[in-house]
Amino acid sequence: MQHSRNNTALLERPLTARSVIASLLLGMHPPCMEGGRLVQWCELFDIAPGTARVALSRMAERGELSATDGVYELAGRVRSRQAAQDWSVAPDPAKWDGQWDLAVVTAEARSAAERAALRDAMRRARYAELREGVWARPDNLPRASAPEDAWAVIDAQCGWWHGRPDAGARGERVLAEELFATRAWAERARVLLRRAGAVTRALQGGDHGRLADAFVVGAATLQHVRNDPLLPTDLLPAAWPGGDLRRAYRDYQRAFAAATAAWFRETNVGARR
Repeated sequence: MQHSRNNTALLERPLTARSVIASLLLGMHPPCMEGGRLVQWCELFDIAPGTARVALSRMAERGELSATDGVYELAGRVRSRQAAQDWSVAPDPAKWDGQWDLAVVTAEARSAAERAALRDAMRRARYAELREGVWARPDNLPRASAPEDAWAVIDAQCGWWHGRPDAGARGERVLAEELFATRAWAERARVLLRRAGAVTRALQGGDHGRLADAFVVGAATLQHVRNDPLLPTDLLPAAWPGGDLRRAYRDYQRAFAAATAAWFRETNVGARR
C-alpha cells in the first residue's frame, strides 16, 4: 500500500520516518504507541523497518520521545506543539477591538541561528514581518494559539507595542492581504477541502487501501490549518474558507482514527495466523 506522489506533493517537506512518527502521535491523545506498531505504520510509506527503528532511537536520544516497556510517547518540544495544534483546529480568538500588536527586535548582535529561530517562532505565532525587525498582526489571539517555546524565543528578542495602522478599514484589509497572503491561503484551502473530503469519504466507506494517502492529505490539511492567520473577519476576503477547512479536518480526524484502529486490528490478526 503506497501513498500517491500526487498527494505527497501537497506537503511542505518530504515525508521522513521522523515526520511520519511525530505526525501520527501528535494526532493521538495520549500521544503514545508501541514501537512495533510505529515501525509497522512506517512501512505504509515505504520506510524500511530498520530505518524506522533508527528514527525511534534518535528521537528518544533527542528527548522527542520517551520509552517505557516498548511504548513510545511524545516528549519535549515536539509534545509541546500538541496543545497549540489542537487549538488551531478549534480556535477561540478574542473579540477584536481594532488594535494591532507590534513586536520589534530589541536584542543586539544576534547570530544567524537566533534570527532564524525568531522567524520560525513568529511564523508559529502567526505574525508577519512588516519590515526588517518589525512583526505585526491584529491583536485577537491568546497566548495559547502558539507553543510556549515560540513565545520564549519572541520575548527574548523583541519588545512589544500596541497600535493601529493609520490607513482606514479598506487600507487595513489591503495591509492584511499583503502581510498574510490571504487570497493565496484561501485558494489552497479550497483545493485541500476537496482532497480531504474525498479521503474522508473513502475511509468512512472502509477503504483502508487509501489509508496512507489519507494520512498525507490530512497532514497537508493540518499544516494549512496551522498556517491560517486567523485574522478578524473585518480583514478577510469574502467567502473565507477557514472554518470550512477546520470542520473538514475534524471530520477527517474522526474517520482516520477509526480506520487506523481497524487497520491495526486487521494487520495484527493477519500476523498471528
